[in-house]
Amino acid sequence: MEARAVARHIRISPQKARLVADLVRNKRAGDAVQLLAVLPQKAARLIKKVLESAVANADQNPNIDVDTLYVKKVVIDKGPQLKRIRPRAQGRAFGILHRLSHITIVLDEA
Repeated sequence: MEARAVARHIRISPQKARLVADLVRNKRAGDAVQLLAVLPQKAARLIKKVLESAVANADQNPNIDVDTLYVKKVVIDKGPQLKRIRPRAQGRAFGILHRLSHITIVLDEA
């Protein structure tokens, strides 16, 4: 039985979030939460929140044993980009792209 959680429009680039997501893929849910708690990256904090949400979603289903959950799939998709302007010298303007991510976590019983 699977449980999933999705966070959309998260303000971190997908490239940075995927580095952290690769660390927790195929790990037990409890071990993954502990690992994410000690990592210094911003993405670790965001992925931990989605992972805890997926565990809470699994806890709502009486057919799922929360103690045997593992991270089956972590997908970091590209979201929309926020386009901003940075003023530069002599009246010029440079573009800035703030990248957003969609985080999907699927848990399954071992």
